[in-house]
Amino acid sequence: MSQRRFARRRPATSRSLDVDARPRAVHAPRVTLADLLVSTAVLGLTLGAMLTTLEQGQQAWAVGAARVEAQQSARAALAWLSAELRTAGQGPGPRSVPPLSAAEPTRVVLQVDRDQDGAATGVTEAITWRLAGDILRRDAGGGAQPVINGVRALTLAYFDAAGAPTTDPAAVHRVAITLVTRADHATSPRARDLGPVFTTDVHLRNR
Repeated sequence: MSQRRFARRRPATSRSLDVDARPRAVHAPRVTLADLLVSTAVLGLTLGAMLTTLEQGQQAWAVGAARVEAQQSARAALAWLSAELRTAGQGPGPRSVPPLSAAEPTRVVLQVDRDQDGAATGVTEAITWRLAGDILRRDAGGGAQPVINGVRALTLAYFDAAGAPTTDPAAVHRVAITLVTRADHATSPRARDLGPVFTTDVHLRNR
């Protein structure tokens, strides 16, 4: 008798395996092709919006990183060049060595009497700053070493004691420097177009 009851109840148990104790056949007609298409479309829109937001965030980060890189490199180079211009002409006595031996728009040659012999004739006593392509280079006797890359423009303007422009190295008392750089390792076109402009005036102390 018990075997017959078990045989009768077994089919009913196999037809209602859902968590709400309702036959699975009741739920099957509720998912249609239109529902699947709508769900796929909504998922595609959501993923597209997420990817767009992610791309914009990456671009913003790249622009910010490029701006910081360009500014830091330019500031360091400008500070170095300005410091050497101020100390150009140092020697054992006042005005014993001419501070500049060349004054060009993108090239300047400084002189420093390192051995204190009253003349800047040593290999390391002439320091050349020049723009070669998009690289600012410094040559202190050991070859033209790169200081910063990605220089878009370098302008050196020279003025005499009266404030008039001059190209005579012996008459220069003040140098106006304009440096325009760009990020050297930028990956996006927008970041590569960033060009901070730095300007400063340097007065020669040993004149």
